[in-house]
Order: sequence, then structure tokens, then C-alpha cells
Amino acid sequence: MTEHRAQVEELLADYRRSRENLASAQRDLAAVTASATDADGLITATVGPRGTLTSLTVADGAYWRYRPNELAQQIVRVTAEATVRALARAGEVLAPVLPAGTDPQALLLGTGDLDATEIAPAKPRPAPDEESLEDHRWMTR
Repeated sequence: MTEHRAQVEELLADYRRSRENLASAQRDLAAVTASATDADGLITATVGPRGTLTSLTVADGAYWRYRPNELAQQIVRVTAEATVRALARAGEVLAPVLPAGTDPQALLLGTGDLDATEIAPAKPRPAPDEESLEDHRWMTR
């Protein structure tokens, strides 16, 4: 009975270590941020671990340098660049706690082990041939 109890205690200790590693990874993941700045240094976007915009700095000169639609495009571009960086860092945080062979980026993006053909939008089905009711006689004598 003592050997069995030792095995149970070892399993519980492994479980507690795994939970602590997971909690530590979660804390590290929550702390991930990344920033990107446009080439002119006028716009800086900072995002959190999931790419959520947490800060945006637009220098006064950006309003002179860019037209409104260009400014919007630059904001989107630097935010996307920061998101790519944040996801890369988040992947680095997650990799040690994932099973061997698991792609952290695929996990973060929600694609898991699916390939591009499996996640592509479904092609619309052609409309079924509808029977015309124009020449149909509804009332008979």
C-alpha cells in the first residue's frame, strides 16, 4: 500500500507542477506587448498579447504628412505589424508548456492542426433549379 501511495503523491506533485507552469505561462502571456512605428516615426501602435490595440500615439506632424485616408492606412499597418510581433512573442511564451509538435502560432490563431484548405471559406452552392409556376393552372374545371 505504501508504494501505491507514493505513486499517487508523485502524480499529485506532477499535477501541481504542471498547473504552476501553466499559471506562470498565463501570467507571462498576459504581460506580452509589442509596438510598431511607421517609417516617419509619426505613428506608434502598441498591442497586447492577442493583438488588441492598447495604445496609439499620433504625432502632430502626421496630420500634415498624411491625408486622412493615408493616416488611417498607416494606423492599420503599424497596428498589424505590432500584432505580428505580439503573436510571435506569445508563441515563444507558450511553446515550452505545449506538447511536442504543437505549433504555438496555429494555437493562438485558432487554426490548430487544420491546413489552409480546411479553413478556406466554403464555396457557395449553386441555386437549385426552381420549377416555374407561371404556366401552372391552379383552378381546373
